[in-house]
Amino acid sequence: MPMKNKILIANRGEIALRVIRAAKELGIETVAVYSLADEQSLHVKLADEAICIGGHRSKDSYLNMNSVLSAAISTGCNAIHPGYGFLSENSEFVEMVERCQIQFIGPNSKTIAMIGDKSSARAIAKSCGVPIVEGSDGILEDADSGLKIAKKIGYPVMIKASSGGGGRGIAIVRSDDEFLSAFERTSLEAETSFGDKSLYIEKFIESPRHIEIQIIADKSGNVVHLFERDCSMQRRNQKMIEETPSPILNELLRRKIGNAAIKLAKAINYVNAGTMEFLVDSKGNFYFIEMNTRIQVEHPITEAITGIDLVKEQIRIAYGKELSFKQRDVKINGHAIECRINAEDPMKGFMPTPGKIENILFPGGIGIRLDTHIYPGYEVPPFYDSMIAKLIVHAPTRKEAIKKMRVALEQFVIEGISTNIEYQYLIMHNPDFIKGQYDTGFIARFNTLVEAESRE
Repeated sequence: MPMKNKILIANRGEIALRVIRAAKELGIETVAVYSLADEQSLHVKLADEAICIGGHRSKDSYLNMNSVLSAAISTGCNAIHPGYGFLSENSEFVEMVERCQIQFIGPNSKTIAMIGDKSSARAIAKSCGVPIVEGSDGILEDADSGLKIAKKIGYPVMIKASSGGGGRGIAIVRSDDEFLSAFERTSLEAETSFGDKSLYIEKFIESPRHIEIQIIADKSGNVVHLFERDCSMQRRNQKMIEETPSPILNELLRRKIGNAAIKLAKAINYVNAGTMEFLVDSKGNFYFIEMNTRIQVEHPITEAITGIDLVKEQIRIAYGKELSFKQRDVKINGHAIECRINAEDPMKGFMPTPGKIENILFPGGIGIRLDTHIYPGYEVPPFYDSMIAKLIVHAPTRKEAIKKMRVALEQFVIEGISTNIEYQYLIMHNPDFIKGQYDTGFIARFNTLVEAESRE
């Protein structure tokens, strides 16, 4: 008799809930893992089973590979969904999962190791003819070798952690004088954050747009892209607002960058959901920078404009099913915007603001989606990322989507802690954002404007 499908969700918060809902719709049982800090979290309450895997901090729980794997084995799971962050792109963990003959809902360990290493990914892209930003050919041996490359390609340059992510392990350097200290600082941050101090260098492109292409592939070699997401609205290299389609891409550029993403995915025999990230300069040139081998935080806006449930597709693919659609079936329908709602104070350098949520008023209506794990009385813990909700709107046009987001933010009330809701509301009224004229430096400039107005 075949074993009943059962998925362990190796994550927390809203993404854990997102996977639980997709699995339930597919008739698959779920097991939640949780830390002591998350004992009262919604994903623990809504999964079919839940098991505590350790202490409050990530390293003692969600990053504890042995605890996560033991939970999967002890509860009889035959698959693990990693969500995003934590162990989602850890090839060592995925290799352990494979050895235990449990299906990892994502690419295999070899693919993650190959394309997850950013210097390796650059080399692969270059060999495929996909444009890359000028920089080092691989990992830097030391600071002196990096300095030579920086002088050769010209300042400004970015020193980046080879295993980096989430905006950490990045330094922008504009002169020889800054280079050595920035190299040592970034190396230390990389080792602390990712357990890997290796670095590489890229030419820093001034005022770029950050465009990513969602791809998904099955085990039969079918690869499809689901268009782009514009992720240029960032604070400290971390995304805050995403939208699709991008205001700056025409049909020709959209086709070119989409085809480049598929070409690269096919070159590495990629399976499951993934995202190719590119920088686009003011002249419309695009450059591959990295690939994320997992579902993205911002995947709901792609679901909104395509009508495709990406998490369900992930699960189906993992269990051996082919994609339920072809490239010709995927169309752009309207415009979608996502605002990441964080427990933070934008006026104090986006400082996290954990604490107890006293009351909540959620927005609603046609074209409004809210992915969250919070509820009245929920205690936002200080141990994890500050994101507590994702507010997504979908409308026929970008102009209508912006108006819908304004109304949704206005009607979204969280009492008891500080959030960035009001800050997001202000951005939705900014003339440059409304015109689609922004880049990765927008938030820094916007902060200066807001601070100046608050002093008046």
